[in-house]
Amino acid sequence: MLTIKRPTPTTIEYTVSTRPPTTTITARTASILSGLARILIGVLAFLCLVLELSNYFELHYTDLRRFLQGFVSLPFPPVQYRIPIYAALLFLTVRRPYATDSLLVIQGLGLQTSISSSTYLWSGTTRFIPTSQVQDVFLHEAFKGFEVVYYLSVVVEGEGEVVVVFPTVLPRRQVLEQVWRGVRSSLYELKG
Repeated sequence: MLTIKRPTPTTIEYTVSTRPPTTTITARTASILSGLARILIGVLAFLCLVLELSNYFELHYTDLRRFLQGFVSLPFPPVQYRIPIYAALLFLTVRRPYATDSLLVIQGLGLQTSISSSTYLWSGTTRFIPTSQVQDVFLHEAFKGFEVVYYLSVVVEGEGEVVVVFPTVLPRRQVLEQVWRGVRSSLYELKG
């Protein structure tokens, strides 16, 4: 899904995300409930993991042990299987279920690409490319397995490789064409 924002007349931001739109009340409610469920499951998995590790290393936290004893004493597999299960469950709750990439075009200054992190624990990656170093913006097609994918790239002066825009999402060609036209018109409006 492409979102275009224009905070100022000389700035435009293109955001592409795999997150489903939350425009309806039911979609917003489902998003909030799934977020709360992820938090609850993550906290319980973390506490159970701490309890299992304290049992494994013979540490004694009596209050925590009494609170979680009911969860851990359920008919679960042996401890050598429970610790990896709790760790995997904790990892799945902090993993982001969608990807978001964005491109910010500031007329006369340059481009800023942003890639979201795959987990909620780390921030994303951001890179700024000044207009003086941007040689051109291209729309390419490539093979990925047995399918053709399209990607937008920026040729940066002095670098051997191009900078791929929206690398984790790889949107459809129509979306990339719209972004490509907007980027080129914003970047080269002052020159023309």
